[in-house]
Parts: sequence; C-alpha cells; structure tokens
Amino acid sequence: MAKKPTTKTLEIKPITMARARIYLLGTSPLIMHRFSSKSWRELLLPSQEKNKAEKAETLKHDPLTEFRECCYRNRDKSESTAVHFPAGAFSKAIAAAALDVPGATKSQMLRLVSIASTQVNIFGVPQLGMDMVRNSDMNRTPDVRTRAYFPEWCCSIDIEYVSTLITQTQIFNLIGAAGVIVGLGDYRPQKGGQFGKFICAPPDDKDVVRILKQGRAAQEAALASPSFFNDDSAELYGWFTEEVARREKILPSASQDGTPLEQPKSLAAAKRNGRAAQA
Repeated sequence: MAKKPTTKTLEIKPITMARARIYLLGTSPLIMHRFSSKSWRELLLPSQEKNKAEKAETLKHDPLTEFRECCYRNRDKSESTAVHFPAGAFSKAIAAAALDVPGATKSQMLRLVSIASTQVNIFGVPQLGMDMVRNSDMNRTPDVRTRAYFPEWCCSIDIEYVSTLITQTQIFNLIGAAGVIVGLGDYRPQKGGQFGKFICAPPDDKDVVRILKQGRAAQEAALASPSFFNDDSAELYGWFTEEVARREKILPSASQDGTPLEQPKSLAAAKRNGRAAQA
C-alpha cells in the first residue's frame, strides 16, 4: 500500500530590526571632491564651442570657486554644519570591507546593514589643497586640482541592521574594518591612498567633543576665506592671485556678496586664520 505524501509546514520567523548611532573619528585627512556646478551644467546643456579669442579670455581655473564647489553644501541653515557627505558612501564602504573580512560577504552586508541617516553632517574645518594630478585621457595630461581637505573631522551615522542575523558588536567591527581598509573620499585606502581613514569612537571622546564644535560657523568662515592644507598650496595660490592681478583678469571668486576677499599669502597666516575659525 502506497504511503501518503507527508506535508511540511513552512515556518518563517519574524525579522527583528535594530538601530545604533555610531560616531566616526577621522584618523587621516578627508578629501572631499564633489562634481562642480559647471560640470553638472555642462552635462545637462553643453556650452557652445569657444573660438580662439574667447579661450584666451577664459581662465582655466579659479581655485577658490573650485574649493567651495567641491564641498557637499547644506542649503538648510538650520543644519548644524555647512557641509555633509553622501550617506551612500558609508554603505559602500561597509559593503566593500566585507570582501576582506572572513565570514561576511558584500551582498549579504548590503542586505543586512543600511544607513538610516538621510544626511551625514561632517564636522571639521576645510582647508584649500592644490595637487598636481594626471587626467584620465590617453595622454595622461597633467593638471592642477583644487579640493577641500579636512585635516581633522568626525561625524555620526545611524545604522539600521537585522539584529536576528547580525550583532551590534559585529557591526562595530565591520565599520572599524571599513575605516582602515576602505576609507572615504579621494585617495582613500581602497584606491591605494592613505586619506579618509576613520575609527569608531565613543561620543565622549575628547577629540570627538572638540571637533563637534567645528560646525557651521567655523566652516562658513573657512569657505569664505580658507586656510591652506600645506606650503605648496599656499605658495601656488599666492603666485596665482598675483599673476591674475598682473594680467588684469577678474576672478568670479574675487568677492562674495560684493565684498572683496583677502587671501593669506603664507602658510603661517593661513594657520592663524584656521585657529581663529576653530576658536
């Protein structure tokens, strides 16, 4: 006599979600590099080709404008900082770290862990840095790139995770690994650099408490009249402003709201401005 087929009951246990706020403290400078407004406009509506005379009258670079536009700005004045960083970058860093951490996979971490913060405000005073780079064209043409450097920085992120499958300790360990082997921003460890590293820190850490005071007021002052990240940037920018004046050119960034801006010509003067902004 044939046996009747047995039926199995499918049991699906409920998934429990949890949240945790984690403070990140930068252990190496963060290089912020947002696409400029000019690049956005050129993609949306490319400009007409310029003739030789128009090209001669157009300045290739305006370092101060490039410095300001490479920051992700908070348009809402009620926000505690003037700059933020895309929340998606933190999710990608956590997922990328899983590639090198035993017992975790990138796709699994993308499913189990997400950034609940809609906006990640960055605390710290930006400085103007100028670097010699090679473009990605066939000839690897050299150029000068101006970016915002945050010598010291911190932020807080709200993590949402599936607590029935991963623990808070594992989350902290994974984020700590992301800060060492992946990083954030330009020239991070994931891209062969040493910038944008971070660690998980308690909210009462003395460095976190100090940097959290470098919010909107200090950042807006630095964006209006920046200090320099190193001597090379200070010397190059000093030469640039003198040469622009000698050639009788007008920079879009020469004034703000009709007020002329005076830039420091030495690293010592820049550091004095930076200390005043942080005070």
